Amino acid sequence: MTSTATNSADFVISRVFDAPRELVWKAFTDPEHMKEWWGPKGSVVVASKMDFRVGGTYHGAMRDPAGNVMWAKFVYREIVAPERLVWEHSFSDEAGGLTRHPLSPTWPLKLLTTVTFDEPLKGQTGLTLRWSPLEATAEEQKTFDAAHDGMRGGWGGTFERLTAYLAEAK
Repeated sequence: MTSTATNSADFVISRVFDAPRELVWKAFTDPEHMKEWWGPKGSVVVASKMDFRVGGTYHGAMRDPAGNVMWAKFVYREIVAPERLVWEHSFSDEAGGLTRHPLSPTWPLKLLTTVTFDEPLKGQTGLTLRWSPLEATAEEQKTFDAAHDGMRGGWGGTFERLTAYLAEAK
């Protein structure tokens, strides 16, 4: 398993999973699969609802180890099975309305998330996730840029959970 990230305006993290691309794709596109691995170590998905189509949404919530519940909403912009997913990623409330990050009031309201899935070797999947702020103010961009190390840790833990889940699901 390899992991790389860049330190630019966009946040980028890549990982190679020892699982077929179709299975990794399904892990991202089926709410029953997502709830098994989504979120940093120690978190638990407590809600997971998906309308998987361009213009459709994912609305879910996770509880962190301290018991805090955070809601998220995705609006799907592009779906190219099993190669590419693009969505707007936001914090939300239980009703699906957009909200600010509960711990960072200057976090961008929306992030563009692009996930690509490739096959470096038969039976493996290379995944690259790119986050970039949408319509961010200068202060929001600065907050995002300063958070790359934390995002690397959060996504790294999330991908560790995905690795374990894929090993069980194969």
